[in-house]
Amino acid sequence: MGALHAGHASLIERAVRECPTVVVSIFVNPLQFDRAEDLARYPRPLDADLALCERLGVDVVFAPAPEAMYPQPPQITVDVGHMADHLCGAFRPGHFAGVATVVVKLLNILQPDVAYFGEKDAQQLAIVRRVVADLNLPVVIASVETVREADGLALSSRNQHLSSEERLLAPLLFRALLTVRDEVERGATDAAGAVARATATIPNDPRVRLEYLELVDPASFQPVERIAGPVIAAGALWVAGTRLIDNIRCDGPRTKY
Repeated sequence: MGALHAGHASLIERAVRECPTVVVSIFVNPLQFDRAEDLARYPRPLDADLALCERLGVDVVFAPAPEAMYPQPPQITVDVGHMADHLCGAFRPGHFAGVATVVVKLLNILQPDVAYFGEKDAQQLAIVRRVVADLNLPVVIASVETVREADGLALSSRNQHLSSEERLLAPLLFRALLTVRDEVERGATDAAGAVARATATIPNDPRVRLEYLELVDPASFQPVERIAGPVIAAGALWVAGTRLIDNIRCDGPRTKY
């Protein structure tokens, strides 16, 4: 959606390595915003984004105006079903329908062979993969690992809204997710217990509010009660007025030698 950072750069760099022609789409999609103030606040530094794309060797930047993508209010959108019932979908009604709709539109317009998505938005990635599979879209969805700051904070365009004091609080979500992963690696099987212990690591601070922390199945993104295989630990944390999301894959107990 623009406001490109090192996380986006990692997507571009991999695409440049693997593909003869690379197109970057930059579009702040109004359909996926559940709050008008969030849409208005979203950063749009197009000149800087274009400069980054040129520096990294992008061949084409597709940056349409909203009226070009939606010349009239859409009456037909993509229903993403139960994959949006939990995590971000539960707190942002209609968000993933908006994401899926614009992704289908962009894929139809650009017709890429491969489309690259970041793993930071794990629920989005899973939904996009399911949309492509269910609608028989002729594209391979490639995922790229989350890029993090030295203290573990996942890179996000929203991080620039954090004050210096708020920035110190932002890694709390990543640390809570690490706690869940440690629990799973030690052999924990009770999802609720692991989540409760991770949630307890977040301090009681009026500037911080945990929106959710859940363990879900990596394919269906439905919550799990018993940990019996790989799971995704995903969370959303409000730091003052900025909403941060993150996730970690938990593959199971660590092998002892």
